[in-house]
Amino acid sequence: MHNRGSRVELVDRRTILAGMLATGALGALTLAGCTTMGRPSQTDVIERLLLLSSQRAFARLTQPDGFWDSAVARINLPVLFGRPGSTAQKILKSPLFQEKLQHELNRLAEDGARVAAPLVYDAVRHLSAADTLALLRGGNTAGTTFLRQSMGSALVNAMIPELDRVMRVAEDPVLNTAVSALTGVSLTDAAHALALEADNAIWYEIGAQEADIRKDPAGSNDAVLIAALRGIAAP
Repeated sequence: MHNRGSRVELVDRRTILAGMLATGALGALTLAGCTTMGRPSQTDVIERLLLLSSQRAFARLTQPDGFWDSAVARINLPVLFGRPGSTAQKILKSPLFQEKLQHELNRLAEDGARVAAPLVYDAVRHLSAADTLALLRGGNTAGTTFLRQSMGSALVNAMIPELDRVMRVAEDPVLNTAVSALTGVSLTDAAHALALEADNAIWYEIGAQEADIRKDPAGSNDAVLIAALRGIAAP
């Protein structure tokens, strides 16, 4: 009788587990990178929110014309190309030339984003915040702001050598013409200027994605985020 009862109990547990998998209930109890049963911690929620926000941002920015087509991440011409008194002012007077140069820089920034992405993902997975509840309640881009501050200039430093490399490989005539017109300015200087602009653009895009997830948690298809963010929004 004892053995028979054990077998029945085992079957019942398997039936319950199958039901949880079918309804997605198990997904609400399993956290990426940290499997826990019960209510997830606030740190787990922030990590999920920032990982999804950054994944969406980089998926968009690394597509062809990802920066160029973004409402928040399109990069303007760095001030380097319009310094007062430079001969570049004459070259850049042409709206057509300006647009071609701006478009090329936005295209090159996609390579910088590919280098930046794994650094952001790693930073999210090792997130250390003293008050995660404050980040959850802090506003539409509170998580992104905290993450950016914690990473400092890491993305800029990583993107400079990659952008320098792709600029030299590309040998784009518009970019080379603009750089040549600037006395004492090299492609490395241009790469540095673009890295600074790309850094801002990347964080703007991640922040926009975080705001969208907070506004529509259901769109994340993540049961943990849905429950947590709706709970934060509740009066």
